[in-house]
Amino acid sequence: MTEPKFEIQMLHDRVMIKVERDPEERRSTSGIVIPATVKMANRLTWGLVCGVGAGARQVKVGDKVLFNPEDQYEVEIHGEVYLVMRERDLHAIATQHTDHGTGLYL
Repeated sequence: MTEPKFEIQMLHDRVMIKVERDPEERRSTSGIVIPATVKMANRLTWGLVCGVGAGARQVKVGDKVLFNPEDQYEVEIHGEVYLVMRERDLHAIATQHTDHGTGLYL
């Protein structure tokens, strides 16, 4: 007998984010190589929104969001790691369609 499949629906203002993992090493804008072993304090991370609850007001599936990856809930689904957090814990949204913003683009 095969197990039934369940669709995941986020509740309230919860957001599910697929984390964009940093490469093993990074380069600064001046070209200096920063090894993967160097941890930067309070570094925010970009991720892709994969699901939103009905209570989320500004974020939608497909948006890129900026957030603090520390102290968030992780869940693994089919070998992929996702974070679950409240919409209010997000710092910024990068979307193609906006009425106002910073004028900066990814």
